[in-house]
Amino acid sequence: MAESDSGEKTEEPTAKKLSDARKKGQIARSKDLGTMFVLVGAAMALLILGDSLVAEMAKMMKRMFSLNRMEVMDVHALFQVVSDSVSSIMVPFLWIHIVVVVAAFVGNTMLGGMSFSWEAMAPKASKLSPLAGFKRMFGVQAYVELIKSILKFFVVFVSAYLLLSSLFDQIINLSTENIPHNFSHAASLLLWMFLALALSIGIIVAIDAPYQVWNHNRQLKMSKQEIKDEMKNSDGSPETKGRIRRAQYEASQRRMMEEVQNSDVVITNPTHYSVALKYDAEAGGAPILVAKGIDEMALHIRTIAKEHGIEIIASPALARSIYYTAEPDEEIPEQLFAAVAQILAFIFQLNAHKKGKGSRPKPVAKNLPIPDDFRY
Repeated sequence: MAESDSGEKTEEPTAKKLSDARKKGQIARSKDLGTMFVLVGAAMALLILGDSLVAEMAKMMKRMFSLNRMEVMDVHALFQVVSDSVSSIMVPFLWIHIVVVVAAFVGNTMLGGMSFSWEAMAPKASKLSPLAGFKRMFGVQAYVELIKSILKFFVVFVSAYLLLSSLFDQIINLSTENIPHNFSHAASLLLWMFLALALSIGIIVAIDAPYQVWNHNRQLKMSKQEIKDEMKNSDGSPETKGRIRRAQYEASQRRMMEEVQNSDVVITNPTHYSVALKYDAEAGGAPILVAKGIDEMALHIRTIAKEHGIEIIASPALARSIYYTAEPDEEIPEQLFAAVAQILAFIFQLNAHKKGKGSRPKPVAKNLPIPDDFRY
């Protein structure tokens, strides 16, 4: 039962799954949204720039119908006239083209964003397979597209019927208007009807866009086992992470042992705990814990201290307090300053005595001032 459950794709796609899908060109897209933007953009461009385009075309036709004999007989002159005429209508054509291109770009990137994938462009053998083709033809997606096509036809048909019904009188009265006013009026009616029909596709888009987002997310859903495998592949297996942690721990222990030889004193339990302290009198500040350990590590610290002539002081309570309240390369807690100061004072006086600069200091008191909260 657990194995069957693990294969069910019930989990939302991870960020990595979404990123990988985008790299493959798998993003949510609504063709109807892009189509609507292109049609609406074209209608708006023609409504705004149509008058200038018609005016330029009228000038071109008037010029072409008024050629003189020299322009007709001279090929170079004729080409110059044609070139000038075509150039005059290129500006409005160019602006209309720009508006349509911008509308197409916005409409096709609004839903899923912009994505460029060589992998999506590469030929795939599955697309050439007749069996895969039949599956696409009779699959769920094909039925959805069929329903959308029927719905689009119905929406456009009803919208066109309502438009023709509301504008029927104006269309009939075109025959009674004077030329060329009736042509201008007819063109205006056609463009506004074209814009209204393009906007009617918005009804389809309002359904298709959310569906495409939902369907894209459904296709990328993952099973719990897939999520576990992804985490294992991205973070590494537990065995690998364990080896890395052990290597990091061993490296930190080696660095800590190297610092023992630079310490001023090692305080012990005297068997189970060892802590090495360093104090820079010139720099001031608090004493620093450079190394700590228990059992074998404690013995290793004491061994290094003996090899480098570092004093070892037995103070069980203080050794345990420092071990549990401080970490290597950190200052000891302020509450232990008084106790540690007595040990450091003894060490500095002992070092001075060894150099012949003073008498031998008295041994460190057994009952050092350690707060009850710091006793372990």
